[in-house]
Amino acid sequence: MLNQEFIKIVNFIKSLYPNDNPVPLHAPRFAGNEKAYLCECIDSTFVSYVGRFVTDFEEHIKNLTGAKNAVAIVNGTAALHMLLLAAGVKPGEFVITQALTFAATAAGIRHANAEPIFVDVDKDTLGMSPEKLEEFLKNRCEKKADGFYERRSDKKVAAVVPMHTFGFPCRIDQIKDVCDKYCIQLIEDAAESLGSTFKGKATGIFGRAAILSFNGNKTITTGGGGMIITDDYDLAERVRYISTTARRKHRWEVFHDEVGYNLRMPNVNAAIGCAQMEYFNTIIDIKRSTAKQYMDFFRDTGIEFMKEPKESVSNYWLNCILLKDRAEREAFLEYTNDNGVQTRPIWTLMNKLPPYENCMMDDLSNSVWLEDRIVNIPSSVRI
Repeated sequence: MLNQEFIKIVNFIKSLYPNDNPVPLHAPRFAGNEKAYLCECIDSTFVSYVGRFVTDFEEHIKNLTGAKNAVAIVNGTAALHMLLLAAGVKPGEFVITQALTFAATAAGIRHANAEPIFVDVDKDTLGMSPEKLEEFLKNRCEKKADGFYERRSDKKVAAVVPMHTFGFPCRIDQIKDVCDKYCIQLIEDAAESLGSTFKGKATGIFGRAAILSFNGNKTITTGGGGMIITDDYDLAERVRYISTTARRKHRWEVFHDEVGYNLRMPNVNAAIGCAQMEYFNTIIDIKRSTAKQYMDFFRDTGIEFMKEPKESVSNYWLNCILLKDRAEREAFLEYTNDNGVQTRPIWTLMNKLPPYENCMMDDLSNSVWLEDRIVNIPSSVRI
């Protein structure tokens, strides 16, 4: 691609964000009651995980997603760790996920002392391929009395964790059908997809449970923060118990009957989240408007702008484009970052990282193809 095309792209992005120099990939925006609620939180002296903002924030998320239960956690990685433990995943068991994901997905699995298996994704959703999932289960696993086991290792497949990449819903209904067929619990990594829907339903409510993230670069933020959502009341209560200090309820006695993790979201973080939820719909409208402007612009450049999959509504958390090969990707990354526009490649595949290089996987052909071509472009909320 000619340098002139790069110049055109950089100038367009700068026109979208005229007050940012350099233009960040995704900066947090605070345009509501964040400061007022933080002051209220401090004045109340309830700044840890006990406080009205924690429960209010959980209610906000329940109302948005339609989940019956929500438990606020310090971050998305810890949320996945707590959820897998509460869901009964045992040390050494397998959890199937995708190689094309952020490292937190694999880390949460390892924190639970489980082993990730990486299967391929679909090119149009960037999320787990239901066909590849079933192919792995059919060809590599066998049924026993208590579930499906990988034949070679004789280890149980305890859960499947697909990820809704960049806010694009994966084919979660088909993945659920596969999980139901093979009697494996489905846990969604919806960290990036708050506000996205698939066939009219919020991501995160198709499986047994899901996790969300409210990191500083997410669609809304609590600074650091995560959430577990589920319709399973007993599972939610189990998460709530172990994610605090596993202390038995009593008016004054302090007695812990197992190891707790003390990973609940503090009230100060939840206060920010409550303020952000008050204008959440506006945030989504702005992000979708920005995506539409990108879509129209890139239509005339010969570069593919990634659009929401069929039957989906995406929050367009991180907008992304598809370059023709890795060489063009690298040239684009170098030019944009040298000229005041922050861009990033999609993550290095998990199986290429030292902690996971010996993990089981399928051929990952789509994942490799996408890794060579996907670049994220600035996606902050334009207020």
